[in-house]
Amino acid sequence: MDVLSAIQGRRSIRKYSDKLVEDEKLLGVLEAARLSPSARNLQEWKFIVVKDPEVKEKLVKAADQPFIGEAPIILVCCGENTSGIMKCGQPRYTIDVSIATAYMVLEAYEQGLGTCWLGSFDEDMVKKTLDISENVRVVAMTPLGYPLESPSQRPRKELKEIISYDKY
Repeated sequence: MDVLSAIQGRRSIRKYSDKLVEDEKLLGVLEAARLSPSARNLQEWKFIVVKDPEVKEKLVKAADQPFIGEAPIILVCCGENTSGIMKCGQPRYTIDVSIATAYMVLEAYEQGLGTCWLGSFDEDMVKKTLDISENVRVVAMTPLGYPLESPSQRPRKELKEIISYDKY
């Protein structure tokens, strides 16, 4: 599969099988994050693989989204809030972790797995649950598992609506 096919085929999955994710597939997803680019190649990120049912239940409460507990794994994507602001004004860690998470989502799709990018959660609850230090931010979470649904593609704007040349 090529990258554009993965981008076109990927969907946010909200129903998961209880089938366990094979270690080699999980490692492939995590390897995609490891290989992703980061500002100054600092790689100031950490990805927490949560499999423990009790810990997952606490994350379900922190996100108030019960479906994430159906998946055998929840990935918690964190960035160290120490590398500062890029010249363009964006915090490095948010961009770096977002790129890495996107790479993981695409590799998961390639492996036949489902994900659903979550940005709606109580960060303090997540940090307390996972013993994450104060200088680390939780940027995103995603369940990871075998999908029990195949949602249709949501509407996308046409290229002419989102692209301009030489000026806004």
